[in-house]
Amino acid sequence: MIASLEVRKTFRRRNLIALGSFALIAALTLGSSVVTAFDWPASLRSFPKAAGWMAANFMPDGRALRNAPKIGAKLAETLLVSVMSTVLAAAFAFFMAILGSKTTRLHPLVSGLVRLIASLCRNIPVVAWAMIFLLSYGQNVLTGLLSLFIGTFGFLTRAFMETVDETAESSVEALKASGAPWLATVTQAVVPSVMPQVASWILYMVETNIRDATLVGILTGTGIGFLFDLYYKSLNFPSAAFVVLCIIVVVLLIETLSNALRRLIL
Repeated sequence: MIASLEVRKTFRRRNLIALGSFALIAALTLGSSVVTAFDWPASLRSFPKAAGWMAANFMPDGRALRNAPKIGAKLAETLLVSVMSTVLAAAFAFFMAILGSKTTRLHPLVSGLVRLIASLCRNIPVVAWAMIFLLSYGQNVLTGLLSLFIGTFGFLTRAFMETVDETAESSVEALKASGAPWLATVTQAVVPSVMPQVASWILYMVETNIRDATLVGILTGTGIGFLFDLYYKSLNFPSAAFVVLCIIVVVLLIETLSNALRRLIL
């Protein structure tokens, strides 16, 4: 009987918390609508018009298909920059993760500093990094590469640290108990045990960076993002639509390949 009453109280408390959360979200939504003067009825009425405009104007045509070689070259540039930034960031992130992990850290101060750097790099959006580097390096491939590198470095450092802490802790403790030096512990216990998860995270970030590189390209004047911005601003909507279609196809192909590789690795 007492247990039944406790269960009821627990469910009642959870229901109250859920209702309170929904009420808070609803209040924030309505408040935001009032502050921003967002017109919900007008927005809903605009969907059919937007769909009609896209069907009439935002469709590839013969002129767009003639731009296929140029679009393909810019798309390849975006892919290469995404892969390059991911690989470079992964190499640095793995080294920093070893220093920052609670399992393999050399000193708590070093670990704390690594976590602080990773948090700073991760929590600033890639687009914000692109704006920062844009002031220093201008519109070029290096700006996009550095922006993707910094964001990827922060994310992967945190992911690799958690992977090391979760996967290699027992192996590290066993080698430490046997008197193995720190470097031997890392190479013999950590690296072999975490490699499958590390490879999976790298493949995930390649997918993510391809999407982010499109937005970064609009700012940096490079890659497929710049080409989309150019076509859109010149009112060449069919070519802009063809760019979007190519991006969607490539992202889906990369995601399919990445998922297949992750299944093989894990």
